[in-house]
Amino acid sequence: MFRIRRIHGDVLPSNKEAVRQVQEMLRGSFPGAPAADSEHVGESLRNPFKKRFRTILFVAENASGKVLGFALVHHAPAIGFCYLDYLVTAQELRGGGYGGALYERVREVAKALNAKGIFFECLPDDPALCPDPNLLKRNAARLRFYERCGARPIVNTRYETPFHAGGTCYPHLVFDSLESDEPLRADFARKVARAILERKYGDRCPPGYVDKVAASFRDDPVQFRPLRYHKPSSLRVQVTPVPEEPIPLVVNDRHAIHHVHDRGYVEAPVRIPSILAALEPSGLFRRVEPREYPEKHIKAVHDPDFVNYLRRACALMPEKKSLYPYVFPLRNKMRPPQDLSVLAGYYCIDTFTPLNGNAFLAAKRAVDCALTAAEQVLAGRRVAYALVRPPGHHAERRSFGGFCYFNNAAIAANYLSQFARVAVLDVDYHHGNGTQDIFYERPDVLTVSIHGHPRFAYPYFTGFEDERGVGAGLGFNFNFPLPEQRDGEQYRRALARALHVIGEFDPDLLVVALGLDPARLDPTGSWSLVAKDFEANGRMIAALDVPILVVQEGGYRTRTVGVNCLSFFQGLVAEPVAQPVPRYRPASTSTQS
Repeated sequence: MFRIRRIHGDVLPSNKEAVRQVQEMLRGSFPGAPAADSEHVGESLRNPFKKRFRTILFVAENASGKVLGFALVHHAPAIGFCYLDYLVTAQELRGGGYGGALYERVREVAKALNAKGIFFECLPDDPALCPDPNLLKRNAARLRFYERCGARPIVNTRYETPFHAGGTCYPHLVFDSLESDEPLRADFARKVARAILERKYGDRCPPGYVDKVAASFRDDPVQFRPLRYHKPSSLRVQVTPVPEEPIPLVVNDRHAIHHVHDRGYVEAPVRIPSILAALEPSGLFRRVEPREYPEKHIKAVHDPDFVNYLRRACALMPEKKSLYPYVFPLRNKMRPPQDLSVLAGYYCIDTFTPLNGNAFLAAKRAVDCALTAAEQVLAGRRVAYALVRPPGHHAERRSFGGFCYFNNAAIAANYLSQFARVAVLDVDYHHGNGTQDIFYERPDVLTVSIHGHPRFAYPYFTGFEDERGVGAGLGFNFNFPLPEQRDGEQYRRALARALHVIGEFDPDLLVVALGLDPARLDPTGSWSLVAKDFEANGRMIAALDVPILVVQEGGYRTRTVGVNCLSFFQGLVAEPVAQPVPRYRPASTSTQS
């Protein structure tokens, strides 16, 4: 068994190792190729502007992370084509289907990117162009492989012209139309040929070479070599979707022990099965059991005194009893109250988030789930989902509230920040005051929140536009407070601005605090988003083109929360992948809608 996955840069340990193996395979399979082609694989993923191509790397790997093959593709969005630079399988594994699966993945992505076709080079199978019989045999096998998908060499041009007199075995330019019946026009082919030669071989082409080759594309439409290896009836030109690897789904298996029966308490256990009822039949997800993590990960984000208090207070609560904060003493660090019932108000921001015997245990398990899902992202998954309750984004460094005890998303983001540059996007209807508080003085984690304006929405005291961070964190916190009434289109205008801010920060990883309470008729919100809006939001977020950890927050209308959640993930895993975005520079950002 093997999987095909996209490598988003070489920062994460799993990706760094995959890139190392790709470089090793490149050097072994193409000993005559320029050393820069292998040495610069990681750099081209990090810096798509260097050669004016956007690089996409797919690897086929087994369960232990051994790379069995890879495809290195360059996308030129301004012109509208994809260039397949390398498609390689391990020599001892050829014929195992890895190359075919990789090429189909490339074709699928190229079509989703609205590319007019895939271009690539294949060494010739004609003795007049390549006199080496050993090379001829391999070249013929490659061209036979691609011809089966309808890709054929372009003829009647000077593309095979050697750089220097006496050179031999220069490649054909091959074109795959991606099952389109549109003819390949000469002016487009000239642009493509010029882009490939200038961007890939610019430092090796003699003066005038590129102009001469580009000008040789005179046939309009461009002509192709007749089929040589297959009959028309045996071609497989249709683009076949390659199944996406299921999204790792980590569910808090202990969430139901936290059940507050008091009337009006909407953060109820039924939320989780309502979501699972929509997700599990979809085939998009694969359950992953949560691991246990030490408390040090919680205390790296929350004040240890606060964590210790929650553990002690919950452990001392009688069964089926809840303690609601009712006294809110001034938070004087030197003289905190001694009585546990009074101390609840010392650590809480509201009157409706109770402590009970299982609150700490359920919240700790939610953290375990978020960290387990974070590990899935570190292992190379494109998307991972921690479906948890209680939620967490209202929990500040030393306080709880808003149904939240520990900040699951912030704890995961802090953990991931050891390995990569992290941004947090909070799309809950309510401001993520806890996440803002935790990272407010830090420049290494960008926090962005879209929410109802605190003039009318909980938590009322944070989430204003001018809260931008302090000290080293100044310019790394962004709030987009929105009016009381918003539909999907209006919301997406704010989301576009938020994603622009994140794009400028240029993260390696994104943590999404997924609130589903912007939904129409949610009992805690006033907006009117429906399933198609959540799907559109997912597509927009996916366009950042980075691995994503999703951590569940709010969403309380159980009749629709499942379908809205599924729609969001359907958008999140959809192609295409967007163009790269500029690197971060602090800038003022208006939230006017």
